[in-house]
Parts: sequence; structure tokens; C-alpha cells
Amino acid sequence: MKALLIENIHPVAVETLERRGFDVELLMGAMSEDELVAALPGVTMLGIRSNTTITAKVLDNAPDLLAIGCFCIGTNQVDLVAAAERGVAVFNAPYSNTRSVVELVIGEIIALARRLPEKTQRMHDGTWDKSAQGSHEVRGRTLGIVGYGNIGTQLSNLAESLGLRVIFFDTADRLAHGNARRVGTLDQLLAESDVVTLHVDGRPGNAGMFGAAEFAKMKPRSMFINASRGMVVDDVALRENILSGHISGAALDVFPVEPKAQGEPFESVLRGLPNVILTPHVGGSTQEAQEEIGYFVSGKLSKFRRAGSTELSVNLPEVAVPTLQSGSRIALLHHNVPGVLASVNQILAEQGANVAAQYLSTRGEQGYVVTDVTSALPDGALDALREADPTIWLRTYATEA
Repeated sequence: MKALLIENIHPVAVETLERRGFDVELLMGAMSEDELVAALPGVTMLGIRSNTTITAKVLDNAPDLLAIGCFCIGTNQVDLVAAAERGVAVFNAPYSNTRSVVELVIGEIIALARRLPEKTQRMHDGTWDKSAQGSHEVRGRTLGIVGYGNIGTQLSNLAESLGLRVIFFDTADRLAHGNARRVGTLDQLLAESDVVTLHVDGRPGNAGMFGAAEFAKMKPRSMFINASRGMVVDDVALRENILSGHISGAALDVFPVEPKAQGEPFESVLRGLPNVILTPHVGGSTQEAQEEIGYFVSGKLSKFRRAGSTELSVNLPEVAVPTLQSGSRIALLHHNVPGVLASVNQILAEQGANVAAQYLSTRGEQGYVVTDVTSALPDGALDALREADPTIWLRTYATEA
């Protein structure tokens, strides 16, 4: 069982996987498509972050790959459909770095309101500029949150504790926290907010959602923050609005094009602008968050490999299974057609296998059934299940010593 972890994943993931029998290779930088094609034969588990793209070509050249762990929130860097078609499970860490992102955004709101980027730069340049001009408290101001999921809701709670009024817009039904107020349209949020912060996911439909038209609808001298996805915002339009003074400050942690490795040059039209904070995609990059992500995702990979659990997989049917206490286990990923479960049970019965427990889930065109039997698995049953037309793959598990 070989695991390849790239993009400087926290060492706790290495420790967790090695403790569970994996041979782990850890690399610091991201990998290109060609580099992945060359590296993946023999690899059963792949760990990545946000700067490595997993395409159908990569998957076609990874015959031994069982699962991909995204040690981050997003999974848009993986072709999830292609992975599912090939039976490769994909896991991520949807909650582990929420607090870290929220704390960064809170800090940026205060820093922008006090124009700290300008103040500190002038001090480094040797200029003493003790002035309150353009500096404000955040208390009593309105924060508009676009995307009210895990990060948006926690940000809402902390922002209220600072005295900010919170409004939010989300296309999904979300329960308002505290005194936060839902608004019916994005335009309404932009018109009312002193600070607009984006917390949307990386689905293709969100590409370019915030451009010149949206900036024009924001309040004059308001502030803008993007800690979600770089492709969501038109950075050229943001630059124009900062230079015109319509936007008084901005903070961005994500960009349409980001360097692949530590130390590579960074280019952006937003460099050098006044009261603009640029950070290198570090919203979730605290030691606490990265350690938690390392534990969480490596645990999901390990449990999938050792027990067949697909709990919280983002592309395969989800089945949460308990630890196998006795007997044997069959995990069968199959095309979602009628009669598979009945066929599994009939084959097992004909081979004299007694079913102790069974877990089933479907997602789209695939189904996943995990069956525990009280004794060793008959070879005849395994052969019959492997050869059945609906089968994508079949794996077996036994109790661990």
C-alpha cells in the first residue's frame, strides 16, 4: 500500500498512514499532469492540496489508484466524474480549516478599516504618518456575506461579537445565526454593505460571478474581501475600482492563477495598490488547521482502504461502516441498475455464506454495497460477483489482528 502526498501536507498525515501500514512518500511542491502520469503507477492513495489538478488523463495512467485525499476544502481541482467512473474515491476536509479562514477575514476587516497596510508600509519607508484620516471602527458597520455555509456562518457569529451588523445572501436555504439577516438578492446585499466578503465554492457556475457590474453596485468607499476561489472575481475590475476610490480597500487570499510551488514568482494586477492586502492562499494555513486536516483526510483514506468506508466521499455513494469485529466483508461498487442487491444475496446464499450485516447507498449512476458475512468468503461467490456485468470493482476485508 503506497501513498503519495504532495504540496507540503502536514506530517501528521504521514504518521497516520505509516502507522496503518502505508509506505508514504512526501513531496513539497505541486505536480504537473505529466509528472503525475509518471509518478502514479504503484500508488494506491494520493494526497493533494489545491494547486494540483487531477484530470481524466492522470486517472487513466494510475491503474493502482484507489482514492484521492484533498487536504483542503475544495475538490474542484479533481475531475470528480472521471474519478467516479473509474471507481476512485475522493475525500476532502470540508470543516477542518473553517476557524482559520474566519479569523483571517476578521483580521482583514479590521486592518482595512484602519488602513493598516498603508500605515505599516509608510513606517517601513521611514515616514511617520499619525493621522485618523480614512480610519474607522468596524462597530456598527454592515458586513455582507456572500455564501452562508460553514465559513460564512462562523464568520457571522464572530463578526456580531465585534459589533458588526450582518446580512447574507445564499442561493441555498440557510438558517440565520444570531441577529444576521438574509437578503433576497445579491444586489440588495451590495447596496447595504460596508464590507462584502465572498465565501462561495468552486463550482463552474461561480466563475466570474463578481465583476465590474457587481463592484459598481457596492456602496462608495466600501471594502471587499475574497477568501473563496480566485476564478470568482475579475481582478482587473477590482483594480479599476480601487484606483478610482470607489472601493476603499480589499483583501484577497486567492487568485485566478497561483504559483505551483514555494518561492515561485507571483504576478497580479493588484500588486502595489493602496490599502490592499494580498496573501498567498493561506486562509486555512495555520498549524492547527493543517494538523486537523492531516488527521481527518488521512483517516478517511485509511478507513476506505482498510474497511471499505466511503463516509464523506464527494463522488462515490456514501456508506459508513463499523469496524469489522468478526467474519469477512465484501465491498462492491457497481452500476446503479435494478437487482444488484438481490443478486449479491443470492450468490452468497448459494455458496453457503451467512449475511450478518449489509450497508447500501446509491449516487447517480453508481451503487455501493458492503456485506459482512459470518465466515470466510467462498471463492466461488467472489468469482461470481467479480464477473457480474454491473460490477465496477470488488474488494474483500477481514478482521484485523
